[in-house]
Amino acid sequence: MTTVTDRRAVAEAGHPLPVSLKQARLPRWAVPALALAATGAGCGIGLAAGLDSRIQWGLLAALLFLLGTFALSTAVEGARQAKDRLATSLVWVTFVLAVVPLASLLWETAARGSTVLDGYFLSHSMGTLPDAMPGGGIYHAIIGTLEQVGLATLIAAPIGLLTAIYLVEYGRGRLAKAVTFFVDVMTGIPSIVAGLFILSVWILILGFGPSGFAGAMALAILMMPVVVRSTEEMLKLVPNELREASLALGVPKWRTILKVVLPTSIGGITTGVVLAIARITGETAPVLLLVWGAKTINNNPFEDAQQSLPLYVFQQWQQGSEASYDRAWAAALVLIAFVMILNLVARGIARWKAPKTGR
Repeated sequence: MTTVTDRRAVAEAGHPLPVSLKQARLPRWAVPALALAATGAGCGIGLAAGLDSRIQWGLLAALLFLLGTFALSTAVEGARQAKDRLATSLVWVTFVLAVVPLASLLWETAARGSTVLDGYFLSHSMGTLPDAMPGGGIYHAIIGTLEQVGLATLIAAPIGLLTAIYLVEYGRGRLAKAVTFFVDVMTGIPSIVAGLFILSVWILILGFGPSGFAGAMALAILMMPVVVRSTEEMLKLVPNELREASLALGVPKWRTILKVVLPTSIGGITTGVVLAIARITGETAPVLLLVWGAKTINNNPFEDAQQSLPLYVFQQWQQGSEASYDRAWAAALVLIAFVMILNLVARGIARWKAPKTGR
């Protein structure tokens, strides 16, 4: 009988291993070729069956790809390796199914929004121009969005950051549990409820009129729980050894938090704040209730109605004319670009503020 040691010695001597020890593998080109074949078969079946939707064609192709991968791998590589291939293929298929709608949305928005997006569109407001007429711009909406989101960030970010620090570093007992509970409740609050709350308190009870600041307060309510949760998780990732080392040197706890904990987690905190900003930038319902929208430029967020990009998109699409549709798509493209720029800035700040490790 040939032992394992004998087989290893034979292999080291340069002789080929027995056939029984070799594992049959699919060539590298097999999976891409199978994907192309499944795509063609899915389109062919869709055409033959009279299916008009390309989404149905794609789902058929994905199903054929999964079944074909499993069958081919089972025949060549065995049942165990076939299960691994099936899991890997399923991950890739779900990834593609998630990316395709996003790419389609970006392509459609860029294609339709670029028709009127130019320097004039970015630097002019609607003024007295009728919505059915071509022309006009979104300068007043950009000003309103920047001011409203900026005010909401100034309100929500410090409160959310301090709340997360309390929950992680100091929070014990019933108060911490109550704060955690209300943060969880606020996370699921619909945006229209936040708008109705500010409407009832700020406008109906206190008697203030619609303004950008009123909309910013509603956006801050939506932003705070996101900031608290993301910051809390980032602070929990800071190793306790860093805190203990600082405290062992006699550094007060507040200074340890300020000089050790926060700099260590600043990248994650910045990312969480930017995600919260992206969460509120596209909100329309609170702005519709509290800001109302204006066709002219209003640089004062504390007085009179003001415009914002999501509300501008909604109002222009509501008009129903060809010119208003073009302006709505262009404003949506600017809104997407605004969120992407925020993410790039956050990545830059996170990399700049990340702790430097010596070699």
